[in-house]
Amino acid sequence: MKITRAVVPSLFTTLNIFCGFLSIVNASQGRIEMAAWFIILAGVFDSLDGVMARITKSSSQFGVELDSLADVVSFGAAPSFMVWKVYLSSIESWGVLIAAFPLVFGAIRLARFNVQLSGFEKDHFKGLPIPMQAVTICAYILQYYSQDYGLTGWPKDALAPLTIVLGLLMVSRITYDTLPKFTRRDLLAHPWRVVGFGIGALLVVFSKGQLFFAVIASFVGLGIVRAAVRWVRKPAETEAEEDAETSNIEV
Repeated sequence: MKITRAVVPSLFTTLNIFCGFLSIVNASQGRIEMAAWFIILAGVFDSLDGVMARITKSSSQFGVELDSLADVVSFGAAPSFMVWKVYLSSIESWGVLIAAFPLVFGAIRLARFNVQLSGFEKDHFKGLPIPMQAVTICAYILQYYSQDYGLTGWPKDALAPLTIVLGLLMVSRITYDTLPKFTRRDLLAHPWRVVGFGIGALLVVFSKGQLFFAVIASFVGLGIVRAAVRWVRKPAETEAEEDAETSNIEV
C-alpha cells in the first residue's frame, strides 16, 4: 500500500473525530469538564490538519469531506449531547429541541460551506464556524459549571439562549475572519487580525483561563457588531449613490 502525503492531514482529522467520540463518552458518564476539554482538543487537531495540508501541499476534496464529517461529530453531536446532559435534559421536549441546535445547524452550515467552497484557501467564513460555536459552549461550561453543583443561577438559565443564538449564527450571513496563518503574506495583509489573536491568547494565558470565555465571546460578538455597522451604513451609501446619480442627470 502506497502512503501519500495526504495521510498526514487526514491523521489529524481522524484524531479530531476520536476526540469528539471521547467527549460523548465522558459526557455520558457525567465527566462534563473532561468532555468540554476533549472538544477543545478536537478544535486543536482541526486547526492542525489545515496547517499540515498546507505544509505538505496535499489539500484535496477528500480532505474537505473528511474534515466536515469529523466536524459534525466533534463540534455538532458532541456539544449537543453535552448541553443536553448538563441541563437541557431537565426541560424535557424543549430541551431536546434546543440541544439539537449545534448538531442540526452545524450540519447545515457545513453543507453550505462545502457547496460554496472555491479553492482551499479561505479569507473569511460566512456564518459562525462550527468549531468556534462548539468552543464557545465549552468555554462557557468550563467557566460556570461545577462538578459538585452543575450549572446554577443565571448561567443555568442562559445556557438555552446561548445554544440557540450560536446555532442561528452558524447559518447566518454574518462574516467571521479565519484564524491567522502567521505567514509573511498574512501578516502584511491582515496585521490587526494577527494582533487581535495574539492579545486574546495572552489574556487567556495570563488569566490562567479565567478570561477564556470572555475572549471567545468577544470574537463572536465582534462579528455581530461589524454586521450591524455594515447594515446601518448600507442605506446611507445607497442614498449617497442615488444623490450622485441624480446630480449627474441634472448636470
